[in-house]
Amino acid sequence: MKHLTKEVKIGLTGILAIAVLFIGLNFLKGINLFKSSNSYYIEFADIKGLAKSGPVFANGYRIGVVHNIEYNYQNPGHVVVEISVDDGMRLPKGTQPKLVTAMLGGCDLHLTLPEQAEGNYAPGDTLRGDDTEGLMDKAEAMLPEVEQIISKVDTLLTTLNSLAANPNLPGIMADAKSITDNLNESTEQLNVLLHKDMPALTGKMNRIGDNVITLTDNMNKLDLQGTLSKVDTTLNYVQLMTEKLNRDDNTLGLLLNDSTLYKNLSHTAGSANNLLIDLKENPKRYVHFSLFGRKN
Repeated sequence: MKHLTKEVKIGLTGILAIAVLFIGLNFLKGINLFKSSNSYYIEFADIKGLAKSGPVFANGYRIGVVHNIEYNYQNPGHVVVEISVDDGMRLPKGTQPKLVTAMLGGCDLHLTLPEQAEGNYAPGDTLRGDDTEGLMDKAEAMLPEVEQIISKVDTLLTTLNSLAANPNLPGIMADAKSITDNLNESTEQLNVLLHKDMPALTGKMNRIGDNVITLTDNMNKLDLQGTLSKVDTTLNYVQLMTEKLNRDDNTLGLLLNDSTLYKNLSHTAGSANNLLIDLKENPKRYVHFSLFGRKN
């Protein structure tokens, strides 16, 4: 070292400083130059502000960094993102790369790994990316609905302020209190009814039901068919009697339907009545009785 010139020392110091600066910058970017890694390529239609040297997550754990971003000029409309992941990390087939918008802008790259896979991608393979909407994108889509809700809330607050300023509000509150008290009283009475009167009423209803069942059983025991048959026979006799009374070939029918017989009977009764009257008024005309013989 004693034989090194001043210029050589300055050069070596500069090289060492550059090396330290390079290693430090890569360390700040999350790139560990002393740790081996594997590279994969992901093709997106829109990287949504994904930055180079950004972190790559799998199941919420950082497994690598975005090593490079290039526009695919051979396939316009696509951007190729090169990622470097830890050497021990193997991406299974079916892995879904997704861009998730961060809260403060930009986006992060997340790898969704399948639960079951048929093999792994080889380092250097290209995966198809998924342009997933992040939290801010969803919030931006919700802004119109949020504005409508805010408008409705503002209208509601205005209505509440108007209601609070209404001079009739104390009276309304007093009426509401009175209604509430009445409802409480009605509720207490209903509870008394349910606990005291309802059991007795239920018992009476049960007894009535038992009586109805007993009555039904007794009616089932009766020979209703025989009774109805007898009633039908009786009705037939009554109908036959009625038909005979309406005919003129019997005494009762003639008596009921022949006015001549009625007139004769009426005349006979009148004559008998006159005879009895005359007999009562002139008994000697019809009866002659004497102890000494009859007088001419």
